[in-house]
Amino acid sequence: MPANQGERARRRLSTGERREQLLTVGARLFSESPYDEVWIEQVADLAGVSRGLLYHYFPTKRDFFAAVVERESERMLRMTAAEPGVPAREQLTAGLDTYLGYVEDHAHGFRAFHRADAAGDQAVRRVYQRALAAQEKQILAALAADPEFGPVFEGAPHLRLAVRGWLAFTTAVCLEWLREGELSREQVRDLCARALLGAIA
Repeated sequence: MPANQGERARRRLSTGERREQLLTVGARLFSESPYDEVWIEQVADLAGVSRGLLYHYFPTKRDFFAAVVERESERMLRMTAAEPGVPAREQLTAGLDTYLGYVEDHAHGFRAFHRADAAGDQAVRRVYQRALAAQEKQILAALAADPEFGPVFEGAPHLRLAVRGWLAFTTAVCLEWLREGELSREQVRDLCARALLGAIA
């Protein structure tokens, strides 16, 4: 494609589309390499934009990585949001199906999200910790509102710790699943569902 045509193609992207493009490229790079080994120049080159334009959207590398983590967190929360009136056991199966579909379809973003905890930058780690806390809160709220599990939550503060541990377990299982691929999605779903139900029993 001639250079002037490439320029026109880039200008056709709206501000939101360009930002999404940059975050998608960043998710891929951060999922493949540690935080310190990803350079902003790589992102700009892969996206076909100048470094100046990238810095216009994200003033620092920390800001850029934090935005990648936040985007992946928001996407997962939306996809696994609880449905009022649906039993928690049923929602758990459906939610895990959706979650694992996301893990498969957005493997780069999923890996990048969970690389944030290993980032040396404390501000980035705080973004990651807030994202995990939001996931934990969403799960606890769904369980507390359920007729079967709600009564168990009365006077049982250890359940918060159980859910937090389950999130770590599910993350580890999914990362290993992406690496090895030995289990089917259904097998991984059932494994994670049994783990949560066992933890809160």
